[in-house]
Amino acid sequence: MDIGPILFSLRRNKVGAILIVLQIALTLAVLCNALFIIEQQIALSRAPTGITEESNTFFISNQWIGKTADLAARLQTDLATLRALPQVADVTVSPSRPLGGRGMGMNVTLYPGKGRGSLASVFPVDDHALNALGLKLVAGRNFRPEEVLLSHGFTDDYKSWGNVIVTRELARRLDSGRDVLGRTAWLGKIKATIIGVVDQLVPGRVAGDSTTAENSVLVPLLWADSNIFYIVRANPGQVATAMAFARDRLYSISRQRTIASELTFTEARQDFYHGARGLALLMSSICLILVGVTAFGIIGLTSYWVSQRRRQIGIRRALGATAVSILRYFQMENLLIAGAGSVLGIVLGLAMNLWMLQSIASARLPLFYLIAGTVLVLGLGQVAVLWPALRAAAVPPATAARGS
Repeated sequence: MDIGPILFSLRRNKVGAILIVLQIALTLAVLCNALFIIEQQIALSRAPTGITEESNTFFISNQWIGKTADLAARLQTDLATLRALPQVADVTVSPSRPLGGRGMGMNVTLYPGKGRGSLASVFPVDDHALNALGLKLVAGRNFRPEEVLLSHGFTDDYKSWGNVIVTRELARRLDSGRDVLGRTAWLGKIKATIIGVVDQLVPGRVAGDSTTAENSVLVPLLWADSNIFYIVRANPGQVATAMAFARDRLYSISRQRTIASELTFTEARQDFYHGARGLALLMSSICLILVGVTAFGIIGLTSYWVSQRRRQIGIRRALGATAVSILRYFQMENLLIAGAGSVLGIVLGLAMNLWMLQSIASARLPLFYLIAGTVLVLGLGQVAVLWPALRAAAVPPATAARGS
């Protein structure tokens, strides 16, 4: 098809064409980045945590009431009682839990005084932690019972925590992937020997960003504090029963407590990533609104052009132009407009992504999203112009004779 007449017509209607080009460009720029953000947030909410039996894991938030001088003995009694339940595979205790709870972050390094190190989440646990959490040990060994120290909360002033277990990602960051087993690490001013490496453990709520999300340290501390979490792994298919029995048994041991909350790991994941899902939903709504506004803009402008050109279309039909050629004319006209808008939209999209890289530490926009966004916008234009183009194709040749 000769595009000369189309370009001539667009020059005569350049204001409307420019507005649609800008609208398409803005839609494409926002759409590409929004789709990328949506994909990131969905991937984040589904990311593995290192816990191999998430569906069988639940948390009990226990708070002791009043002054209790024998917290260590109470914890040991609770743990022994919970582990004796036939529905329970294993239990550990910690002041924090994966995907929530109170988080404790510390700077970890192998070279004190020679660099900042890496920010990591610290999990005080006992020797049952690996089994209770279902963590995969990829190097080294687990804690021994005699290595678990008694801690009375954040008031302790240890110079050494003996041995610790780190995640694979933290081990890589500590010394560029070299073996860290048996080496001394400093957690703040506290030193410890790395005796094991687990594949992964996503932390609770600790200050930092996505680059430190998989930096975690397991510390052998029996945390004798008034607020703690019992992290329970139930036998397959027995989570609900285990939760009910666990609550009753704990209250039967002592009423000098309150169980602030009980939730499964699935519920904890939903709560922790509520913001990510909300952001994905918000960006999806923005995309739908932009796409809708752009589509109606194309429909409105093309319909206006069709009404203004009815006599010209009738003349073309009288001279032998088929309905298909009229349809193709408007489809090509829209394709040229959408193409110009797409080129400008790609530039705007890259500029927007560059701004996000510098402002909110976003990831670089992959080429796939630019291509997908461009195809979507071009397809949207062709679909949106179809109805007014069909109206144009239906204009009868007699319209030319009527002069309207």
